[in-house]
Amino acid sequence: MGRSGKVVFALRSDPARTRDGDQRLVRLIALAYGAVAIAGGTLAYYFAGGQPLVHPRPWFIVPGYAAAPLSAALGVALAFGIVLFTRVTVGRYRWAQRLHLELSPIARRFDSNQIWLLAAMSSLGEELLFRSFLTPLVGLWPAALLFGLLHQVRGPSRWVWALWAFVVGLSFGALFAATGSIVGPILAHALVNGTNLGFLKSYQPRAEAAV
Repeated sequence: MGRSGKVVFALRSDPARTRDGDQRLVRLIALAYGAVAIAGGTLAYYFAGGQPLVHPRPWFIVPGYAAAPLSAALGVALAFGIVLFTRVTVGRYRWAQRLHLELSPIARRFDSNQIWLLAAMSSLGEELLFRSFLTPLVGLWPAALLFGLLHQVRGPSRWVWALWAFVVGLSFGALFAATGSIVGPILAHALVNGTNLGFLKSYQPRAEAAV
């Protein structure tokens, strides 16, 4: 390889340039999710009850002062259950390990601060769009189904990831409809995303898994 080739290779492998690129990517993704949050909240205000943070027809009557704290507490519990389920399945089943390995290169691009920024912004944007707007408008199951279908990745695990997102979206929607508050779903979504992205970044599955 000539001198010019070495220079090009050095530029491409420059860690500082890579970090700058990843920081720009994080900012773009965060801005995109911020736009989704604004759009979802606006649509929910005009077409789904007029209160983006409150379900217009909750399953249970919860006093206004208690709805958000109850939703938050249940959201933390739900996030804990989802994260625990992730750890167990990745440790035991090949399908979960394959999904983990396909998603981990994405998480490894970002540091912890960037991961939690993305977790916060993605949870805010997606919950305001799929739960605050779509769930009261089209129903719990169709909103969760659309949420799942839009969470696909290239590769053999694309439908596993879509099914996983459908089930998780269904649980977030049920929490929203049950308590009448979007606080719990947003908190649960952020905790799951942040914790699982960190897990994707740091954990390498072992080869021995059942099915």
